[in-house]
Amino acid sequence: MSMFEIVLSPTGGTEKVSGLVTGTLDGNIVTVDLTDSGLDFHGVSMAKGDVAVISVPSYAGRVPAVAVERLGMVRGNGARAVLVCVYGGRAFEDTLIELEDVAKRAGFRVVAAVSAIAEHSVARQFAAGRPDAQDVAQLSEFAQRIRQKLLDGAASEPSIPGNRPYKQAGGHSMVPHATEDCVSCGACAALCPVRAIDKDDPRQVDGEACISCMRCVSVCSQNARKLDPNKLAAVTQMLSKACVERRECEIFI
Repeated sequence: MSMFEIVLSPTGGTEKVSGLVTGTLDGNIVTVDLTDSGLDFHGVSMAKGDVAVISVPSYAGRVPAVAVERLGMVRGNGARAVLVCVYGGRAFEDTLIELEDVAKRAGFRVVAAVSAIAEHSVARQFAAGRPDAQDVAQLSEFAQRIRQKLLDGAASEPSIPGNRPYKQAGGHSMVPHATEDCVSCGACAALCPVRAIDKDDPRQVDGEACISCMRCVSVCSQNARKLDPNKLAAVTQMLSKACVERRECEIFI
């Protein structure tokens, strides 16, 4: 049996959660990075006895469109799948149920799902420091329960919350732009999941292509990519009302 960790994690939070789940399960881990725009996802194929942990961030309560597209190229071939969605403390809404549908279309059998919290990728003061020690303990316990289900050979489908049709995709368009501190090193362009940044002139960004994932902000060694302060203030105000209470990780098994 091989263990596939299929993950979209532009700023690292989803990867942390995915690693906590995957690390407790058995098998040789094969990582499939959904942020890698140069990867041939049509060539990613599993066997029926394999297990895949499919982890994505929640973008305004939905699966990021780039993850939907790239997962649609993968061949699950009946492999069992554990779904993980990570959000910044507001709500994950229809993310997991959409991810379930995407996984099934790709040929996976969904056996468990987890929602977890990580630092918000845009307004980083929300869910700061998470996943924390309490999250780690919860996710470890969840992973043990999932591991036992896999060992038992159980393939029952979990009851996953959400709505069909899904909520309308959208939210605030948050496109980071280069400041005068930009040295045109090209790191942001090389690592942009959707190639929205011009590799010849990293100061130029395609606002239509940008998915507001904040990867360019997180990888910039010069701290030279910034959001419009007025838009950031509006998002921060909205989140300050929605993120008052601590959200906990949840398992669906």
